[in-house]
Amino acid sequence: MGMSVTISEASEADAEQILKLQYLCYQSEAELYGDYSIEPLTQSLDSITTEVATGTVLVARLGDEVVASVRGTVDADGTARIGKLIVHPRMQRHGLGGRLLNAIERQLGADRTTKSFQLFTGHRNEQNLQLYRKHGYAPVKTQRVNDRLTVVTLAKDSATRAYAASA
Repeated sequence: MGMSVTISEASEADAEQILKLQYLCYQSEAELYGDYSIEPLTQSLDSITTEVATGTVLVARLGDEVVASVRGTVDADGTARIGKLIVHPRMQRHGLGGRLLNAIERQLGADRTTKSFQLFTGHRNEQNLQLYRKHGYAPVKTQRVNDRLTVVTLAKDSATRAYAASA
């Protein structure tokens, strides 16, 4: 390839690429659970544009192409909620998801009021569960959505992020 992947804040001009990448990346999740009506596959361009304008959205680029993305917000109670960590299928298994996770934690954790980080995934998504555990997250809650899906919420405190980043 010859180019390196760079991570930066998303702009509103990235929203369409993020939407297309999100649609591509969540096909495997929909297949895993037999549900193609999941929110990432039905989210609108306007909704993503609003998230980019009002939240923290990072993208990874290979040249001009958005090949990965992640979003996050910090609640009033100091919980940083991380979501929709996506990596183009051809770019998976090269550490990009971990790099993006570290980057969003740094960004959201820069505000000293951030006490903890939280994210979630489906119970069958071993690749996600493995990545999150590797980065210090531990399951804190499970919620059965239907016969096919149980959502696993994982969390870690912000001091863990600082430790993991220095290790």
